[in-house]
Amino acid sequence: MNEVIKTIFERHSTRAFTDAPISKDELILLADAARHAPSARNRQSWHFTVIANPALIVELANAMADALGVDRESYRFYSATALILCGSDRADPLGIENCACAMENIFLAAHSLGIASVWINQLKGICDEPAVRAVLSKAGLPENCVVYGTAALGYAAKEFQKPERATGTVNFAM
Repeated sequence: MNEVIKTIFERHSTRAFTDAPISKDELILLADAARHAPSARNRQSWHFTVIANPALIVELANAMADALGVDRESYRFYSATALILCGSDRADPLGIENCACAMENIFLAAHSLGIASVWINQLKGICDEPAVRAVLSKAGLPENCVVYGTAALGYAAKEFQKPERATGTVNFAM
C-alpha cells in the first residue's frame, strides 16, 4: 500500500492533546498543504489563520463558550496547542466546500508528521458574534471571512485505540 493511502486509512480524530508545542516550520507546512487543496473554479477565496499563542487560544475558546452558552472550563479545543482556522470570503457560494477540501489536506498532512488533529465546527455559526469576531480579528482573520472549520492540532495525550469503523455503502456501476 502506498504512503498516501496508508495515511488516509490511519488518520483519526484526537480529542486529548499534550502541552507540547508544534514547531513553526510544521505549522507553516500544514498551512501550505491547505493552500494546495482543490477549490471550485480555482477561486482560492479561502484564508488560513494559524494560532499557536496559548493565551489567544484560551481567549477564543472563552469567547466561543460564551457565545454557545457552555461552561468555559469545558470548552478548550481539547487542549490543542495550535489551531488553523479555515475561512472563506463570504461572497463565495462554494466557500464551505473549498474549506472542507483544505481541512482534509491539513488533517492528512498533520497525521503524516505525527501531529494529531480534530475538526472543530462551531465557529461557522458564531464567527460574527461581536466578542468572537473581536478575537478572530485580533488573530488576523479578515472581516469578510466566515470560518467554516478549525483544525485543532497537537500531540496525542494517549495512544489511539482503533474502533470498528462504519463502512458505509459503496455501489459500483461499471
